[in-house]
Order: sequence, then C-alpha cells, then structure tokens
Amino acid sequence: MKENAVITIISITIIVLNMMMIIVLDIKNAIMGATMAEVTTVTMAEITVATMAEVMAATTAVVMAEVTAVIMAATTAEVTVVVMAVTTAVVKDVAAVGAGCFNLINN
Repeated sequence: MKENAVITIISITIIVLNMMMIIVLDIKNAIMGATMAEVTTVTMAEITVATMAEVMAATTAVVMAEVTAVIMAATTAEVTVVVMAVTTAVVKDVAAVGAGCFNLINN
C-alpha cells in the first residue's frame, strides 16, 4: 500500500512538473514573441528614418546643384546681354563724339 502511495505521489509530482514546464515554455515563447515584434518594429523604424534622411540629403544636394546651375546660366546670359548692349552703346557714342571732333578739326 505504501509503495502504491509513493508511486502515485511521484507520478502526480512528475505530471505537475511537466505542466509547470509547459507553462514556463508558453510564457517564454510569449515573451520572445513580444520582444521580437518590438525589436523588429524599432529596427524598421530606425532603418526607415536613416534611409529617408539619406535620400532627402542626396535629393536636396542634387536639386540645389541643378537649380544653382540653371540660375547661374540664366544670370550669366542676362548679364552678358546687358553688358554687351551697354558696351555697344558706349562705343557708338564714343565713335560719334570722335567723328564730330574729327569734323570740327577738319572744317
């Protein structure tokens, strides 16, 4: 009788320990799942922020270079046209004054 009681107690103990082990494994799996989800979310957020910062910096640099090139080309063309017009007008005026002086001297 005592042997049967001891065997029953040992069997019940083994069953309880197995159940506790299953519960512990379930808790561990739940914690690991939540941890992995959190790590994945944070990692993806960090990667997205870093990538967007790089893309924005590169895009801004390219756009600024293009805009600067266009503005400089347009400005240079405009300045050249104005300078050439003024220079031509001044040269014509100087030529006219010179011709007038030449006529005064020769008359």
